[in-house]
Order: sequence, then structure tokens, then C-alpha cells
Amino acid sequence: MASKVKTIGVLTSGGDAPGMNAAIRAVVREAIGKGMDVKGIYQGYKGLLNAEIVDLSARDVSDIISRGGTILYTARSQEFRTPEGQQKAAEVCRQHGIEGLVVIGGDGSFAGAGKLAELGINTVGIPGTIDLDIACTDYTIGFDTAVNTAMEAIDKVRDTSTSHERCSIIEVMGRNAGYIALWCGIANGAEDILLPESYDYDEQKLINHIIEMRKRGKKHHIIINAEGIGHSSSMARRIEAATGVETRATILGHMQRGGSPTCRDRVYASMMGSYAVDLLAEGKTNRVVGVKGGEWVDFDIAEALKMQKSLPEYMVRVAKALSI
Repeated sequence: MASKVKTIGVLTSGGDAPGMNAAIRAVVREAIGKGMDVKGIYQGYKGLLNAEIVDLSARDVSDIISRGGTILYTARSQEFRTPEGQQKAAEVCRQHGIEGLVVIGGDGSFAGAGKLAELGINTVGIPGTIDLDIACTDYTIGFDTAVNTAMEAIDKVRDTSTSHERCSIIEVMGRNAGYIALWCGIANGAEDILLPESYDYDEQKLINHIIEMRKRGKKHHIIINAEGIGHSSSMARRIEAATGVETRATILGHMQRGGSPTCRDRVYASMMGSYAVDLLAEGKTNRVVGVKGGEWVDFDIAEALKMQKSLPEYMVRVAKALSI
């Protein structure tokens, strides 16, 4: 079938996520297989505005599937948030013959893609964020690697926490979403999990729980604290003062964004990248790729951005039940 789009661009925007390179590779190779030309855009929308654009061949994306980060780099752009910036970006696309654009990123990146679609550039978004906070999809690229990285780090903190009979507060990423915290809380057997979606900021309950667990003979106490709550260091000082138990805070930070992507992130990124190109080849625009119930799906960007996502209630209940 002849493609309705002859040249596509691909960019990564917002926070980086392991698996973005796998998605870039899939976009490039799927597009070339359909007879399209592919242009890589450096530094996200910022690079688009500055016309930091290069031709990409199948060989250019060799050996990147196992690499973390993004070979196209990423940045945030205040200029692109303005109507003038969006008009300029659309004009740069036209100047470089880019008829379709694949945007790999989060909800902010998709909002930008929607604006370009309104200006006549065919756009498709691929959900790449470790936060797992995009409502239209069950899975986002990077989450699996990030949560495994955090899990392995927490296991190590637990070892030393047990040796010193400490309480450890371990802060994980996720912005305002608690998915990484919830998954790690279950996987690491945490005694407490603080989730932005449900935490009531009653530290006395935490203190009482630590004291009660000590009375039962527990030698350590692991608290997983989500980034959306934060303030782990000051929380640790207050808990130590109230309980007399040595308490340390560990903020895992951006290590969760790095590292070689897991098999799942590589496979899902490859499927989503290929699916995005298929949509552009069909002449579709203003779409977000996702996975629902094991099926590859796509949604209108505006529709996708209106969707709300909440933590699975059953997972939250199980996490509490298993922490006794």
C-alpha cells in the first residue's frame, strides 16, 4: 500500500525513559520498510524550533535497543508552549518536508503534538514515561526498567538497614503518581508505603506502627515514600526523634531513569514505535498509541488527555494486608 506520508520526524520529549531508544529504532526501521524517509529531531520541541534535524538510516539506529536514555536527547521548551512557538515548529516541519511526526514522551509532550496536529502536521504520540501515569494506556515505556532498578536498590538498603536495626525511608520517583512506590512496596515487602493518591500526612500513625513493629521483634522498618510526597530527610529526623529508632532517608533519584531497558520495555517500545508508523502510513493524525488488555490501540490526543487514572484499589489493599 502506498504511504500517504513520505517523510516523518521522530523526537523524544520531557523526562527520559529506558526504552526510548528501542522506540526510535522501531520508528526508523518500520518507516524505511514502508518506503518513507525519516528525520531525527534532537532536543525535543526545543530542537524542532532550532531545526536540529538529521536524516536517519537503518544503520544509524543499530545497536541502540539495549541503551538507556535517548540518542535524540531531550529538553523542555517554554517557547513551544506559546502559539507563536507552535506556529514556528509547524513551519520548520514543512520546511524540512516532515509530513508526519512521532512524539515519544508524556502527557505534556502529547499536548504539544495535539497543537501541531491542529496546524496541519500529522502527529502520533508514544507513551514514554517511567511514571505510568498516562490514563489511556495500561503501560508506558520505561516503567518496568525503572521499577526494577528501584526494587534492586531497595533490597540493598534493606540489607544495611537490618544490620543496623534502622528505619529506612526510601524515596522513589513517579512525579505525582504512586505506581513506582506501590509496586516497590509490594515487591520489597515494605512495612509502609506512602502514596500521593492516598496519604493523609498523619505521621503519628507511622510512628505508632514503627513502635508496634519493634515490640513484635522487627529489626528494621522500610518506608517507601513517593516523590509526590517527598521531604524524606525531614521526615526521617522527626521519626527518629519520636521513636528513638535510628532513621535514615535514601532518595534514589535519577538513577531510576537510567540503565539498559528490560526485555518488556524493549518489546513494548518496539511494538509502539511500529504501530505509530502504521498509523501515519494510513494518513491518521492526532493519535496516541497505547496498550489495553494486551491489545495495541490508539486514541484521539484530546480524548486521551481528558482521561483520569487512579491506582488499582485491589493492589493498594493487598499492599496494606501484606505489610502486617
